[in-house]
Amino acid sequence: MMIGKVYNINPVQLQDKTKMKAMDRVEPAYDSVDISDEARQASEAYFLNQVAKETPDVREDLVASIKEKIKDPNYLNPERIALTADRVMAAYGL
Repeated sequence: MMIGKVYNINPVQLQDKTKMKAMDRVEPAYDSVDISDEARQASEAYFLNQVAKETPDVREDLVASIKEKIKDPNYLNPERIALTADRVMAAYGL
Protein backbone atom coordinates (compact mmCIF):
# COMPACT_ATOMS: atom_id res chain seq x y z
CA MET A 1 0.00 0.00 0.00
CA MET A 2 1.36 3.38 -0.89
CA ILE A 3 1.07 6.37 1.37
CA GLY A 4 -0.41 9.24 -0.51
CA LYS A 5 -0.29 12.95 0.07
CA VAL A 6 -2.99 14.38 2.30
CA TYR A 7 -3.79 18.03 1.68
CA ASN A 8 -0.53 18.31 -0.29
CA ILE A 9 1.52 17.17 2.76
CA ASN A 10 3.89 14.27 2.29
CA PRO A 11 3.79 12.26 5.58
CA VAL A 12 7.37 11.04 5.08
CA GLN A 13 8.70 14.59 4.78
CA LEU A 14 6.66 15.66 7.81
CA GLN A 15 8.10 12.83 9.88
CA ASP A 16 11.68 13.71 8.87
CA LYS A 17 11.20 17.35 9.90
CA THR A 18 9.74 16.28 13.25
CA LYS A 19 12.75 14.05 13.91
CA MET A 20 15.13 16.84 13.00
CA LYS A 21 13.47 19.24 15.44
CA ALA A 22 13.64 16.60 18.18
CA MET A 23 17.33 16.02 17.46
CA ASP A 24 18.01 19.75 17.89
CA ARG A 25 16.68 19.59 21.46
CA VAL A 26 18.84 16.63 22.54
CA GLU A 27 21.76 17.62 24.75
CA PRO A 28 25.00 15.67 24.22
CA ALA A 29 25.76 13.29 27.06
CA TYR A 30 29.24 12.65 28.37
CA ASP A 31 30.22 9.48 30.18
CA SER A 32 32.56 9.43 33.11
CA VAL A 33 34.14 6.72 35.20
CA ASP A 34 35.19 6.92 38.84
CA ILE A 35 37.81 4.43 39.99
CA SER A 36 38.03 3.67 43.69
CA ASP A 37 41.30 3.66 45.60
CA GLU A 38 40.84 -0.06 46.19
CA ALA A 39 40.56 -0.68 42.43
CA ARG A 40 43.67 1.44 41.80
CA GLN A 41 45.62 -0.56 44.38
CA ALA A 42 44.41 -3.84 42.90
CA SER A 43 45.48 -2.68 39.44
CA GLU A 44 48.93 -1.69 40.70
CA ALA A 45 49.31 -5.00 42.52
CA TYR A 46 48.35 -6.87 39.35
CA PHE A 47 50.87 -4.88 37.31
CA LEU A 48 53.68 -5.48 39.82
CA ASN A 49 52.81 -9.19 39.94
CA GLN A 50 53.09 -9.38 36.14
CA VAL A 51 56.47 -7.61 36.23
CA ALA A 52 57.70 -10.03 38.90
CA LYS A 53 56.58 -13.02 36.82
CA GLU A 54 58.45 -11.72 33.77
CA THR A 55 61.67 -10.89 35.64
CA PRO A 56 64.17 -13.72 35.88
CA ASP A 57 65.15 -14.81 39.38
CA VAL A 58 68.85 -15.07 38.51
CA ARG A 59 70.90 -12.67 36.44
CA GLU A 60 72.90 -15.18 34.44
CA ASP A 61 75.28 -12.54 33.07
CA LEU A 62 76.23 -11.37 36.57
CA VAL A 63 76.69 -14.93 37.85
CA ALA A 64 78.94 -15.77 34.89
CA SER A 65 81.15 -12.71 35.43
CA ILE A 66 81.56 -13.46 39.15
CA LYS A 67 82.44 -17.08 38.41
CA GLU A 68 85.20 -15.85 36.12
CA LYS A 69 86.53 -13.49 38.81
CA ILE A 70 86.57 -16.24 41.44
CA LYS A 71 88.75 -18.41 39.19
CA ASP A 72 91.53 -15.89 39.78
CA PRO A 73 93.28 -16.94 43.04
CA ASN A 74 94.12 -13.30 43.87
CA TYR A 75 90.47 -12.23 43.74
CA LEU A 76 89.47 -13.80 47.06
CA ASN A 77 91.67 -11.94 49.51
CA PRO A 78 90.91 -11.01 53.15
CA GLU A 79 89.93 -7.45 52.24
CA ARG A 80 87.39 -8.53 49.60
CA ILE A 81 85.94 -11.16 51.95
CA ALA A 82 85.56 -8.56 54.74
CA LEU A 83 83.94 -6.08 52.32
CA THR A 84 81.49 -8.72 51.10
CA ALA A 85 80.63 -9.73 54.67
CA ASP A 86 79.99 -6.07 55.58
CA ARG A 87 77.65 -5.66 52.58
CA VAL A 88 75.72 -8.79 53.48
CA MET A 89 75.34 -7.61 57.10
CA ALA A 90 74.22 -4.15 55.95
CA ALA A 91 71.64 -5.70 53.61
CA TYR A 92 70.09 -7.45 56.62
CA GLY A 93 70.33 -4.32 58.76
CA LEU A 94 72.97 -5.74 61.07
